[in-house]
Amino acid sequence: MKLLLNQEFNWKKYFQWLFLPLMIITIASGLFMPPVLATGVYQIPNIAPGDRTWVVDQGEVISRLNEAKINSTFEDLAKQTGNEVRIVTIRRLDYGETPESFTKALFEKWFPTKEAQANQTILMIDTVTNGTAIITGEKVKSLMTDEIAKSVASETITAPLRDGNKYNQAFLDASDRIVAVLSGQPDPGPPKIIEKVQVEGTFKKASETDRGNATAWVIGLLIAATIIPMATYYIYLVFQPSAGSGE
Repeated sequence: MKLLLNQEFNWKKYFQWLFLPLMIITIASGLFMPPVLATGVYQIPNIAPGDRTWVVDQGEVISRLNEAKINSTFEDLAKQTGNEVRIVTIRRLDYGETPESFTKALFEKWFPTKEAQANQTILMIDTVTNGTAIITGEKVKSLMTDEIAKSVASETITAPLRDGNKYNQAFLDASDRIVAVLSGQPDPGPPKIIEKVQVEGTFKKASETDRGNATAWVIGLLIAATIIPMATYYIYLVFQPSAGSGE
């Protein structure tokens, strides 16, 4: 009877040793694969007409230096013309949301009346898909037509993104074009696209290497989580005095 109790106790200890490494694996996997959380309109801070917040960079893709440049540019535009422009970056849209529906909802949240919307512009991007959208008020349309606005979102922004996700360059180019148009200057137009011939290399991209390293770590930890408890339990059985001796 005592031998059976000891064996039951040993199996409980074995499962405890197995459970702890598995918990470590779960935590480690989370570190290597951080979740990309979706952003809804309700998570964007409120802005009212006249508010001096020009960039909302929740996607964290604009450097501080360039954000300061864009802020200064839009601040001067607002003082000189009364036209206000905001740039919004997010990591990921909610399920079923599109860049257009998100930007429209944000526009109406920030500026709920036609009067408040009249001289406003919002340019947004979701950095997971690089989907873009722009929406403008009625007074803005007299200077920046819907055709120009669409070109800003679909050409001026996306050209640097196709050339290595150059977000800073994309927003600097977009802000320069928007400011020129809303200041009454001729539209400089979208950037010229220069086709580059690329020779396929044999080296992996940094992102591919990172994923490979993360996978190797997780597999290694899983193997360790399986082998270490079994080896520990085996050693425990070998070196422990027989539970039934002397009975």
